[in-house]
Amino acid sequence: MKSLISTLLLAFTLAAPAAESVITLNVDPTKEYPRNSEGSFVTLKSGRVLFCYSQFYGGAGDESPARIVRIHSDDQGRTWSPPVTVVENTAGNNVMSVSLLRLASGKIAMFYCIKNSWIDCRPHMRVSTDEGETWTEPKLAQQAPGYFVLNNDRVIQTSAGRILMPLAFHRSKGTDPHTSKSWDSRAIDTWLYSDDEGTTWVESSSWWAMPVRSGSGLQEPGVVERADGSIFSWCRTDQGTQWGFESTDAGKTFTAPQPTEMKSPNGPASIKRLPGSSDLLAIYNDHSGRFPFPQKKRNPFVAAISKDGGKTWPQRKLIESDPDGLYHYTAIHFVGDAMLIGYCAGDSKVGALNRLRIRRITLDWLNEP
Repeated sequence: MKSLISTLLLAFTLAAPAAESVITLNVDPTKEYPRNSEGSFVTLKSGRVLFCYSQFYGGAGDESPARIVRIHSDDQGRTWSPPVTVVENTAGNNVMSVSLLRLASGKIAMFYCIKNSWIDCRPHMRVSTDEGETWTEPKLAQQAPGYFVLNNDRVIQTSAGRILMPLAFHRSKGTDPHTSKSWDSRAIDTWLYSDDEGTTWVESSSWWAMPVRSGSGLQEPGVVERADGSIFSWCRTDQGTQWGFESTDAGKTFTAPQPTEMKSPNGPASIKRLPGSSDLLAIYNDHSGRFPFPQKKRNPFVAAISKDGGKTWPQRKLIESDPDGLYHYTAIHFVGDAMLIGYCAGDSKVGALNRLRIRRITLDWLNEP
């Protein structure tokens, strides 16, 4: 009997798929498309996974021309199709920084920034009722004039149906739209919400500025719904850590910003709730010292799990650690027993933002020692 059990255990071990973290796509910069960056995933009813991202042409700067393209995978992210254009550039500068969201109604929403100048950047929304084949005309979400940053893969819909959009507002220091000197890097955080799937938007009664001296302010915020229905929001700063906010009224108000346990350079973090769990998953550049890190550089690239709503992150796993690498602007998407992450994987050869990478990670890999 003991021999039989050993044989069965061995057979099960050999048959069980190995935990894995593998790169399934690199979109490297070319002369025609010098930068590929900032994307988001959605799964279609057929099981096909779409990934939309910013395809830059004529330059690789944040103000360079860019359109939004899409690729797809029919094998849960293992292989990908060539890109096709979804949204052509209609802006003074570019259209970029996509968030895709499957709505409770079954429609798919697409959010992105239309950037006209250094003093005019605002988020817009489109909707598809035919699984991404066609889209409505873009609708402006933030009516106030100004420069509002909506990062990629940032918009959520809560369990009660409210859509939440976190924004970083950068005030204008000048009137010349063609120079960055008119743009203030010190961001103020605000949030928009909609209870009618984007027909109308309301601004949270809370807005927050950094309460200490800072050159960054509160940049590139995100939001995630906890299992108890409260909202955790976070942002990047130049203070050596991500700062966080909380909302217990579904985004109508947020608490004052406080430093979190996520020690990091001034780079964006991404957080989502693990499927069927109350645990939160964060992917960011961990500068806590648990892994070697270069000062002020967006490296290493780490997955962390919190079991207390984002207060502590005791479980961490290294994803990328090439000393020359720069890893940021992550999209997270769950497919079956795995997750797909799309992110900028730059280095000194190609530049910080110019290479787009998709990696497939089985969820059991997160729990391996």
